[in-house]
Amino acid sequence: MIKGISFLQLTADAAAYERLGRFFSALGFETGRAWKEETSPSPGQGTAYLAPLGGIEIIDGAMPPFAGFAVEVTSLDAAHQAASAWLKSEALDVETLLTPIAEAEWKARYFTVEPAPGHRFSFWAWQNPIKGRPIVLEGDLSAEGMKFAIVVARWNAVITDRLLDGALGALLRSGAKRKDISIVRVPGAWEIPAAARTIANLGLEDAIITLGCLLRGETAHYEAIYNEVSRGIGQSQQETGIPHALGVLTCETLGQALNRAGIKAGNKGFEAAAAAIEMVSLRRKLAAGAQQASGAQRASESEVR
Repeated sequence: MIKGISFLQLTADAAAYERLGRFFSALGFETGRAWKEETSPSPGQGTAYLAPLGGIEIIDGAMPPFAGFAVEVTSLDAAHQAASAWLKSEALDVETLLTPIAEAEWKARYFTVEPAPGHRFSFWAWQNPIKGRPIVLEGDLSAEGMKFAIVVARWNAVITDRLLDGALGALLRSGAKRKDISIVRVPGAWEIPAAARTIANLGLEDAIITLGCLLRGETAHYEAIYNEVSRGIGQSQQETGIPHALGVLTCETLGQALNRAGIKAGNKGFEAAAAAIEMVSLRRKLAAGAQQASGAQRASESEVR
């Protein structure tokens, strides 16, 4: 049955063909299959420019102001800036060929551009950025009122102390209180899962942040240890329902570990703490949503009775 849709545009000459190709590339279209025919009775060439979604829209009623070639974008302002920059780079008259962003009556914004004579294209976006998209639920980075436990290994302390500093920085900057942060030190990475599971079983913390460091050069059974550590932390999280943030580094050398503990590649302790905050927030939102749905269902059942 139907395989695809192509909107064909015939250019006046090769110069317009090349110009439109540069324009579509600058606006972020994916370049598809190209063809060139030099020997047939009608020589020519063509290139497809692809978008994630495409289709034919049939309208009964008022025609939108940009009927024809219409491209929906996620950020209209960014597309307008890209079109303006491209016209300037081609030494073309921006004011003549590019319209300002305008509003349509049906709560959309749009602009029209003519990159080559006779070829006009309109770009548009909904004024409501989430219109037509699934509702996204995500956690906030506010740790106010949350309780955390940080399980940190003493082994490779030159690294884990830096990870701990990063985790504390993330929690305190996000609104957590010092009295609501517990720090539990264990001998090494191997002991982290057992301590994390014990804390999770007590049910006193909203999330657990695990920090450690394994260096391949110092540990012959490096991979076996890490596999068991990560498995144990993941199992504790799944079986207790308490979020566990994984901040256990696995590096080839001490230099790599230092880079990931705040020297060059960010601080993985900070990142683990931020992930823990977000997961606690998300967990609370999901629980609140479930509670509201349950209350609405009970109210509906009561009305039926």
